[in-house]
Amino acid sequence: MRVAIVTETYPPEINGVALTVATLAHGLGTAGHKVQVIRPEQPQVHSDDGVERTLLVRGMRLPLYPGLRMGLPCARQLRALWKSERPDAIYVATEGPLGGSALRAARHLGIPVSTGFHTRFDDFARYYHLGFIAPAVLAYLRRFHRRADATFVPTAELRHFLDTRGFGRVLLLRRAVDTGLFDPHRRDESLRTQWGLEPGQLAVIHVGRIAPEKNLALAVRAFRAIQQDRADARFIWVGDGPARTTLQKKNPDFIFCGMQHGQALACHYASADLFLFPSLTETFGNVTLEALASGLPVVAFDYGAAREHVIDDCGRRIAFGDEDGFVHSARGVAGAAGLASTMRSAARRAVAGLDPLTVTASFAGLLAALARPAAGVQAIAAANGSTP
Repeated sequence: MRVAIVTETYPPEINGVALTVATLAHGLGTAGHKVQVIRPEQPQVHSDDGVERTLLVRGMRLPLYPGLRMGLPCARQLRALWKSERPDAIYVATEGPLGGSALRAARHLGIPVSTGFHTRFDDFARYYHLGFIAPAVLAYLRRFHRRADATFVPTAELRHFLDTRGFGRVLLLRRAVDTGLFDPHRRDESLRTQWGLEPGQLAVIHVGRIAPEKNLALAVRAFRAIQQDRADARFIWVGDGPARTTLQKKNPDFIFCGMQHGQALACHYASADLFLFPSLTETFGNVTLEALASGLPVVAFDYGAAREHVIDDCGRRIAFGDEDGFVHSARGVAGAAGLASTMRSAARRAVAGLDPLTVTASFAGLLAALARPAAGVQAIAAANGSTP
């Protein structure tokens, strides 16, 4: 099967969408499918392993996310490409101008097209003092995704949310996590020593963009509560973002490690003891799966990846928005007997079935259904438990 993947974000950019899309592209290529990736030009050079062809289009920086780029409209360019190298199915991962161009070109050429719903941009608006535009943003997202033959989402919760808001043809596609990379065996005592920890002391970690929409004040509050019982605990921060400077000035005892990649990132996860994830704006939260695969108990709100994969044996899910409950649970898990054994083992087991090969096979099956007559989409939607 020939598949075109259109995305505004892709490695070496670091975010959940870029990682997910790259994993799907690589998985399809490894499975023998011919893959085109269409994405904006980036300052850094990136090798697209497993991808037959990469088309780089013009882009511009996003104002609130200077590390990311937005592709500019290029429907004519895409029509020319897909006339000469017609894909069997197209997957549009992002809702920007590039994604809109891809939808128009696909419709013009009669090529089956799917979209991915990765980010609740309507939720993000209120964290940047733009809450008044949230309804308009959601309406835009609905119009965008309704132009596709199907929209793929990572959780049953999100599928229900979109179904009840008129998005239509929403199908479930689980997220994968590389359990070979993210593994408890990557725990590194020398790294813990660099963090100022002695054996037996507690390392709490947060991994992700350090930005207002991540609800980071709650992470700080929860850690300070943990310190009441474990004065020698350390809070490790992996990532970067616009809130880092202020957070660092207010909390000089925190350890900021910046952006980490590959094995270095995996070592940071595995060398910690507890993962705090206070965000209320995630569509999914890939870092939750990475933490679980690394053997870390997780404290997170009851939605997204946490609702699907965190159970009491490997952490705590807190009622959405219950900040006092989050703090109480973080303190309880940090002081739980057997934290280093029972809960770490349970965390690893919670994501054992989310290997990239299995998820890629599901993705290929959904795309193959789109490439068949409408009856194929109806059948797979019914099997998927979704609205056709």
